[in-house]
Parts: sequence; C-alpha cells; structure tokens
Amino acid sequence: MKKAIGTVLLSAVVLAGCGTAARPAQEPGTVAWSACTDLIGPDGKPAPPAPGTECGKLQVPLDHARPDGEKIDLALIRVKATGDRLGSLVFNFGGPGASGVDTLAQAARMFGTLGTRYDLVSFDPRGVERSSGVKCGGQIAKLLAASTEADGDRLAGEFAAACRQDSGKLLPHVGTVNTAKDLDLLRAALGDRKLNYFGLSYGTHLGAVYATRFPGNVGRFVLDSAFDPTVTWEQRAVTQAEGFSHAFQAFAKDCVAQSCELGADPAAVEKAVLGLLDGLRDKPLKVGDRELTYGLGQLGVITPLYAKATWQVLEQAAAAAIKGNGTALLMLADAYTGRRADGTYATTMTSLQAINCADTTERPTAADVAKVSDRVEKIFPVLSFEGSGAPCAHWPVPGDDAAKRIDATGSGPIVVIGGRGDPATPYRWATRLTDQLRTGVLVTYEGEGHGAYLTGNACVMRTVDAYVLEGKVPAKSTACAG
Repeated sequence: MKKAIGTVLLSAVVLAGCGTAARPAQEPGTVAWSACTDLIGPDGKPAPPAPGTECGKLQVPLDHARPDGEKIDLALIRVKATGDRLGSLVFNFGGPGASGVDTLAQAARMFGTLGTRYDLVSFDPRGVERSSGVKCGGQIAKLLAASTEADGDRLAGEFAAACRQDSGKLLPHVGTVNTAKDLDLLRAALGDRKLNYFGLSYGTHLGAVYATRFPGNVGRFVLDSAFDPTVTWEQRAVTQAEGFSHAFQAFAKDCVAQSCELGADPAAVEKAVLGLLDGLRDKPLKVGDRELTYGLGQLGVITPLYAKATWQVLEQAAAAAIKGNGTALLMLADAYTGRRADGTYATTMTSLQAINCADTTERPTAADVAKVSDRVEKIFPVLSFEGSGAPCAHWPVPGDDAAKRIDATGSGPIVVIGGRGDPATPYRWATRLTDQLRTGVLVTYEGEGHGAYLTGNACVMRTVDAYVLEGKVPAKSTACAG
C-alpha cells in the first residue's frame, strides 16, 4: 500500500475451487482488442508495447445498482499466452490507484512462466487513469508540496473541492466493492467460468473482497503482500512506520557491509539521511526549475525501501543529494507520485485518495493527523506526515465500511503470501487475512521486500507457479527462506 496523503499506504480448465460459478450481475460484455497506443513507461514517457500485447475496453455500469444506466469504460491490457492456453490470469498491482495497464506492460516478463499457459490480463480500475480516472484540478501537486499543518489542511480542503468539481459524479462509485463487481464482469467478458487472479498489496484487498462477494467464481487466487482491511487508519500508519523502520535498518546494515557512502555504521547512515531531510525543510534543493522539498525527499527515500533490489539506488541518490544534487531523489519521488516526463501527473495519487476515502467511514481531522504523525515520527521520522492535511475529513461523499468484511467461505483455496521483511504490508496482516478468508492458505517468505514473487525468490516462484499452472495447493506452514 502506498503512502497516502496524510497517511501511509499505501492484478476452459479444471480450476482449484469448489462450488457452482455464480452468474454475473448482468449479461457479459465483449472486449474489442486492438494495438496499444498510449502506454507509459517507468520513466514517465510514452512506451512501445511488447510483442503479443493488446489493449481493449469493457463497458461497466457507473452505478452497479442501476445496471442499465450510465456506463463507463474500463481500460484493459492483455499479453497473450505463449504456449497451450489454460485461460486468463488477471492482475491488480496495488495502490490503490496504480495503472494495471501500464504496470503489466512493464512487468509481464517477470511473470513469464505463468504467461506460457495464461493470457496475462490487467486493467485500470474504475477511477484510475484511463478508466475515468479521478481528476482534481491539478491540486495534487500543491498538496504534495504542503509544509505546515495549516497549509496542509487548507490545501486538503481545496483538493477535495477540486475532486468534487472535476469527478463528483464518479466519486460515490469508486470503492473496492464496486471494483470487485467490475472484476466479475471482466471474468465473464474474458469467457472464463472462474476468475484466476494475482493480486499484490492493495490487490490482495480487491481479491479478498471479490472472493467474499463471488466465492463460487474463485479460481486460482494468489494474494501476495497481504493487506488487513480491518485495521484502523491510525493502526495502519503506525504499523507501516514500524515496517519501514525495519526496512531502513536492514538497508543501513546492508549498505555498511558493502562500503557505504552514507556512513561507516548503521547509526551514521540513519543520521546522514535524517540530516539530509531536515535540511530540506528550510532549504529545498534546486533541481532545474523545480525543487526537492522535504515532502518529496521523504518520498524519494521511502520508494526504494519497497524492494531490496533498489537499496543501492537509495544509497546513491541520498549521497548525491547530500552533496547538493537532488536529481535522483526527485526522480524517485516522481516515480511514486506518478509525475510524467511532461510535468503532468497520472491519477495515481488522486485515485488513491478517492478509493481510500470511499472504503472507510473514518474521517480523521487535521488534529488527528498531527497526533498520529507525532507517533509515527517517534518510530520512523522519514514517514512523518506533518503538513499533509486530512483530505478524507473534507471529502465530498461519505465512505462505506463494506469492503472491510472478508469471508470467502465456499471458495476454493486462496494462496496468501506474507513477507517477514515487508515494509508496507507486515507479515501479521497476511496471517490475519488468511484467517478472515476462511479458505486461505498461508505461505511465508522470510526475506525482505514488498511483493514476494517479484523478488525472484526461487521457492516463492516455484510454489506459486505450481499452484497457478498445476493446481497444487501449498502445504500448510509452507515457508521460503529469503
């Protein structure tokens, strides 16, 4: 889960599953597949599609309570199976707010073994990017730059008002329950009797909600880096501060072991990074015609902590910034916030805020945010969110707690993966989600990073591949060394 504004947060075969497949809420639509023309690469620039990649659209109701009413388009992407096809495998890569279209285009090769037998499919969920992405009048850039609590709360109010003005009709309908209903319409449109699904981070929440709503339609489900939807906003913020603190300490130790530019011991590394950020409070670094501010510096440090493979990037970017060159750290922050090469923003952060506010009745005030920020700062100062404001307190539509109820009784086995060293979705959330599902089977990854399958760990990949390709459910207490 990504760091939200004011909080931390944050994809015709015998299938593993039982029960009779439920009919979709309406007759299945159709997808007209064609060449992809508007993909965006990890550098924020237009990117060409890989061979075998197609894009399409599926119409779904704006309001699922009115299936014959106004429609919106879901943007889809498909990478066709390279071997004997078993069906489709649908991905959600997290956020909430991440573009599944762009992410699958970039990451499909990482799921190459699964792609030998499945069409790899993903989508921009409703309210995200090409699927009626939530627009907020360009206010997100101002909110990200807030530096004081007063500024943050004022800008949060302006941000929420701009979201209402630009996307007010959509905002009541962007929650995870509605996206789960879209997912079932997608399953039907793909021609699959049951849904085969791979969710990462927030994608595990979407998968769990789907399995709760449509247990008979659950095929082979993998929920990697699991989220516990029952935690409160404050619990989530504090727990993730603990997780990122652990990840930073692991990074510092690893950095020192390999002759670290930032210091001779872990304490010195931490002091150097915190000193860099403190300096940005009063004196942002000039980067061309932009500035690396305190808030953007925080995001630049947090982003590479998600994966051990990018720890060296953090060392190099922080060391350069300490010497006065903030280019690399600002690029890391831009990757997190969805800033494109042309200076515009994807809907990543606006969609995230809209979905988060839709999925809860909690409305923390600016005072609540300040109090929790103080708690977080004591645990891991890099994650303090002073000045972030409280957009949900100003949100123009009420939230709903329906997505917090998880019970997949009646579904086939659902593989849940939790990482001991996951900074964003701690291991205990995986154990709790496994219990809530009733049909969950827990796999433990003993290593570092967010997204166990994406680490390339041979044991995790072997376990998941055997389940998705052959239906071999992991044994209870399966664990993979880091």
